Amino acid sequence: MIKKRALIVDDEPDIRELLSMTLEQMGIQTVTAAKLSKALKLLKTEHFDLCLTDMKMPDGNGLELVEYVQSSRPQLPIAMITAYGNMDIAVEALKKGAFDFISKPIELMRLRSVVESALKLKSPSESQPKSSTSMELIGQSPAMEKLKQQIRRVARSQAPIFISGESGSGKELVARAIHQLGPRANGPFIPVNCGAIPSELMESEFFGHKKGSFTGAHQDKQGLFLAANGGTLLLDEVADLPLSMQVKLLRAIQEKSIRAVGSEEETKVDVRILSATHKNLAKEVQKNQFRQDLFYRINVIELQVPSLRERMEDIPLLANKFLAQFAEEAALPPLELSEEALNALKQHHFPGNIRELENTLERAFTLCQGTTITVDDLQLPTSAQQPIGVLPNTNSSAEIHGSIDEHLATIEKELLVNALEKNRWNKTAAAKMLGISFRQMRYKLQKFGLE
Repeated sequence: MIKKRALIVDDEPDIRELLSMTLEQMGIQTVTAAKLSKALKLLKTEHFDLCLTDMKMPDGNGLELVEYVQSSRPQLPIAMITAYGNMDIAVEALKKGAFDFISKPIELMRLRSVVESALKLKSPSESQPKSSTSMELIGQSPAMEKLKQQIRRVARSQAPIFISGESGSGKELVARAIHQLGPRANGPFIPVNCGAIPSELMESEFFGHKKGSFTGAHQDKQGLFLAANGGTLLLDEVADLPLSMQVKLLRAIQEKSIRAVGSEEETKVDVRILSATHKNLAKEVQKNQFRQDLFYRINVIELQVPSLRERMEDIPLLANKFLAQFAEEAALPPLELSEEALNALKQHHFPGNIRELENTLERAFTLCQGTTITVDDLQLPTSAQQPIGVLPNTNSSAEIHGSIDEHLATIEKELLVNALEKNRWNKTAAAKMLGISFRQMRYKLQKFGLE
């Protein structure tokens, strides 16, 4: 088996020796350079699987080396060694394309973790989306092809990614794709909705707690950071974090360690941070609703997820995917969209994006009496309700849409259960009582897990 090779660039002999010894114990062959000029010469003439570089060198700096690697050897993972607490340099290196960074004094466990992650990176031919990922990120529009290309690129790095986009546009799917295509694919992917956690429980949820640390703490709790250890933590709706929690989160991200509520000890964690929100985070910073230092830390690289309005040509593919999914879940024959129904979908503005498209088609699937979904089955808003050419406030519309859907689903389930109980769970009789077809009844039972 051919040994992996690493280039170590540092002007301090002691650091070069420490790095070389550690990597060689891991079975990696090392080559060292004390100057930028020698490192550049080696990179031009020899093959390496990994590069570790210090920031300061007699004839230049590590950022120049990162830029060279990114432009000439983009498949070579390069990690920056920075002085303790110098996060500005670390962030700058990540923005320029560094895979990760290691702070001095060097912790050997952290060094080994970075090296192992870097060597798990796939070659360009291997880093195409897996079938499951490509199925999730459906679309062949220019906007989606651009997004998929960006995902493949950022998946190789350990840089924090900020995913922006309207509600319902698929930000969590993008985060999952980044995780699946990166070196942490075999680790956990933990999504957390920051707006859904009560503020008084937030620290415990993120960092865990010790038994007896507060009223109701009957046993030790792990926390989300430890649950995501070795993998990826998605901070969804990160703009909803209270300012008090933002301070603690920033510290955890910078120090790569956490302290459980009621504990005296710090625990090291190895987690990649992805963040997402439908809000304009820069405006939240201006309004003093979001800390600028945290924004700077999580927004190293930004990915913008296109709205459905920007990729209308993907609607037929998405519609086919959803209709096939509904049919499979309900064990019913698949339905088709009439040409008029498809055209109506293409002309709709979709303030709720893909989530709204999915809900619209799910409703149509249950209402359709034949084998083809018509415009009437879609029940799209009329032009009077939504003027053509006038886009609604996407943020508030999407939020209201989501909450109404959840509320209506609760009512629908209650009506279904009541009808079944009154008819002693005779499905045919319950369907007749509700004025729906037996096919619709079967689908709803499947949807709510009542079979």
